[in-house]
Amino acid sequence: VQLQASGGGLVQPGGSLRLSCEASGLTFSRWTMGWFRQAPGKEREFVAAITRDGGSAAYADSVKGRFTISRDNAKNTVYLQMNSLKPEDTAVYYCAADSAPFSRGRYYRPNEYDFWGQGTLVTVSS
Repeated sequence: VQLQASGGGLVQPGGSLRLSCEASGLTFSRWTMGWFRQAPGKEREFVAAITRDGGSAAYADSVKGRFTISRDNAKNTVYLQMNSLKPEDTAVYYCAADSAPFSRGRYYRPNEYDFWGQGTLVTVSS
């Protein structure tokens, strides 16, 4: 199984970026997908997660209303659209795959995810 994240970069505060994560080696539509991030000196934290069919999603309070997670099961890809970016959004962003159905008790827990991408760096700075 491979998860290949891309789309990170340097952006000014208030700007936008779209991250992509392409999966291979698994039946993508059977996996709950999530995005996490880790800033320097901090623990990895939940950002967003999406159900297998893309019909429902959950977000961290810190990104709600600014970030949107989506997926295209035909392309084996999950996306994270990030708008109104702030300096505190600076982090390495990771996509992850969970074989279990989306549930309130687990989607925000990194340890519940089975596979992880390599991460893509997002830097928000003027």
